Amino acid sequence: MAQLKSASILEQMGLYLPTDAGKEISKKIGLVYQINIAPKKIGVDEEIYIIDLKKGEVKKGPYEDGKPDATFSFTDDDFLKIATGKMNPQIAFMRGAMKIKGSLSAAQKFTPDIFPKPSKM
Repeated sequence: MAQLKSASILEQMGLYLPTDAGKEISKKIGLVYQINIAPKKIGVDEEIYIIDLKKGEVKKGPYEDGKPDATFSFTDDDFLKIATGKMNPQIAFMRGAMKIKGSLSAAQKFTPDIFPKPSKM
């Protein structure tokens, strides 16, 4: 199975959340997101990640402490576009590039602002 491009963004996020800037985001949002990322087609061969903005951590695998506040499904490419700010989450949702389960108010707080900015070379 090919390595998802999104995996590196989620790894970076896992390193970012324990920093002061990351802790600010966790404090501000305080929600748990489950991210299902499919290599090509939503719902097929998905990899599951948890972005826990209560504990400030990113984990691979389903959420074990109850239910996430919102669950998102994307393809690898679309997740990348949203996380890097190249695609607006609302537009992605309307186009069917992103599926959401759970609380819509929680989902609305899922914006590119929660991701670490890629360091400029």
